[in-house]
Formats: sequence, C-alpha cells, structure tokens
Amino acid sequence: MERTTALVPLHYVSLGARGPEDVVADPHGRVLTGVSDGRILRLHHPGDPRAARVEVLAETGGRPLGLELLPDGDLVVCDAVRGLLRVRTDDGTVRVLADKVAGEPLRFCSNAVALPDGTLYVTVSSRRYPLDQWIGDIVEHTGTGRLLRLAPGSGEPEVLLEGLQFANGLAVSADGSFLVIAETGACRLTRYRLTGPGAGSAEPFADLPGMPDNLWREGPGGPLWVALAGPRVPPLDLLHRTPPAVRRGAARAAVRAPYRPGGTVGVVAVDDQGRTVHHLTRRRSGFRMVTSVCATSDHLVLGSLWEPGVAVCARPAGP
Repeated sequence: MERTTALVPLHYVSLGARGPEDVVADPHGRVLTGVSDGRILRLHHPGDPRAARVEVLAETGGRPLGLELLPDGDLVVCDAVRGLLRVRTDDGTVRVLADKVAGEPLRFCSNAVALPDGTLYVTVSSRRYPLDQWIGDIVEHTGTGRLLRLAPGSGEPEVLLEGLQFANGLAVSADGSFLVIAETGACRLTRYRLTGPGAGSAEPFADLPGMPDNLWREGPGGPLWVALAGPRVPPLDLLHRTPPAVRRGAARAAVRAPYRPGGTVGVVAVDDQGRTVHHLTRRRSGFRMVTSVCATSDHLVLGSLWEPGVAVCARPAGP
C-alpha cells in the first residue's frame, strides 16, 4: 500500500511534564507513559479532553523510555539511567530487573517485549552516546545498538545481536516466531527470528519513509504501529557513506548545536509480512517529533520525546 493519508489531529492533552517518549494503551483504554522527571503516568479518558485525567503511578528515579504492559498489570520499564525495571502499578514499587550486561552498565535501554514464558527481549540504542546526546549517534551512524535477552529468573541479560543502527522500538509477531526491531538510524525495520530453521538470524523486514521509533502491536491480530520520529534526510544518508572520522566530526558538531525537530510527522502500520497498511502524515504540525503511537477505541494517541503532552488523532478507516 503506497497511498498516504492525512494524520488528523483532534485535541492535545497536557501532562504537566516533558517527554512522554512511549505511550501504551491498557485493556481499559487508558494510556501509560513515562516522562523526563522519572514519573510513570496513566492518562484516563484520552479521547475526551473534558474528562481526561492524569494519575501518577510511580517514580523510577531515572528517565523512563519504552514500556511493556504485563498481563498482571505491572510494567516493564526501559530506563535510560537505571536499566531494566519492573514497576507495580498498584503501589508504585520499582524493582531493578537488570542494570548490567556483558560486564558493563546497562545504559540507554530503549524498548522491551515480554513473551508468554516470561522471557524479556530488550533493545539498547547506543553504547557510545547517552540519551541527551542521541543525535550524535544518529549522525555518526555508530552501529552500536544491541538486542538483549533476559531469561526468567536471570539477573543479567545476554547479547543476541550487535551492530544495529540505533536499535529502538521492539515488538513480537502475532505467532511469536520473530521479533521486529526498529533501527532508527537506518530508517528500517529488522526481523529477528526466534523459531524455525533461521532461529537466531536477522534480516530486513521493511524499509520506511522515515526514522522509526517505538513500536506498538494492536492486539494479537492487529497491525504493528510504527512512530516516525522524523522523515528521511537525504544529506544524512550521504553523510553515512563518508569515512568514520568525518561522521565523528559531524556528530560532535550536532551534539553542540541547538536542536528543534521539524514539523513533518507521521505514523505507519505494517502487517506481519512487512507490508504497509496505513501511512499517515501531517506537514507543519504543531506537535513535533512523534516517538510513539498507540490506538484506543476510535483514536490514535501520539507520544513525543519533545512535547509536554500527548496528541490525540483520528484513527484511519479500513483494516
């Protein structure tokens, strides 16, 4: 499917804090997110601006990024400072699941998915740049992203895959046979096979019209929603073909320069064959740098590393 349709904004909900980087919907239509001051929030009635209400669930003491809602209502939280956490949403208790990997601190973990047997898979975006210098990794094209596996009962994950270009969003296929990894720096989705003859191997899954960030699967048979943090940038593609020293110099300059995201935003939805079923865009958007998307009822809810709230948009018609 190549046709692009408009991303139609309906309203905006302020959260009172910046950077709801990931948004996930629970079975009751509420939206959970983490913000820059370390709090985990739950947004009630996101589709009704008059009834919308924000509830504080916990404080991680770090910087929460990707969230994974577990069947018992708890959250797995990828914290860029503290590592991989489990948060009880009833009393706010925070427990560290892992803070080291391969003999070094687990930093800048970005997203996680949980399998029915309790296994957790986790992405690490960069081993060279911290979260507040993320643009340096995108510019330098370091390829230091990782995919990790934390077995049930284990306190330290194992490294399954290295060399990823800013590994970010993570989701599991409907049949549980593979993972989908967002490589933000390469504008693509990558498939990592969990079962079958190719188990343990990775291959391209889908090329995208922008830089993918967080992923969210809408139920077992639903599509995989992909937030596009920004469009493709042809000069950046050219820079990535230059020698490492040139890219390092450009990255140093990018980290020091003021950054403001552009006004073109978008989301796509793909099926388990990597085919695009929706591509929604908006130019000159007031809501910038969409880093996550989830669906609730008749709406799409967008999160952002940049904004102090979430945007609620119309859900597209069709499959």
